Amino acid sequence: MKEKLNDIPAIRLLKNKNGESFFERGKIRTDFKIKTKELWFANEIDAWQIRAHKAPRKQFVITLSGNLKFTTSDDKTFIIEPGIVLLAEDIEGEGHEWEMIEGYETWHRIYIPLVDDSDIYFEKE
Repeated sequence: MKEKLNDIPAIRLLKNKNGESFFERGKIRTDFKIKTKELWFANEIDAWQIRAHKAPRKQFVITLSGNLKFTTSDDKTFIIEPGIVLLAEDIEGEGHEWEMIEGYETWHRIYIPLVDDSDIYFEKE
């Protein structure tokens, strides 16, 4: 993903009309402010998080360290690493799953839930 001024690479998780999760590659614009509720830091991994699951809420997930391979319910995969924002919006349907990539043991991340009417300034590739 080529990065240019005012862009941060992003991957957006969504669900289709059949309830399957899928993803779009794109970017988040940096020249706008986005409404959020709160944020928190995490480095522990609960058992439910590594099985197929839907996002618990619409949220940004910012990876600080760790590389992960995500698989959507349509069986497509993508890699999340520091510098790529994950926008999780598959709050219904079959959801997604992920696994740590070999050589990475810890996933340090920030969760930032979105306000319902917030524009996320995501631009699809």
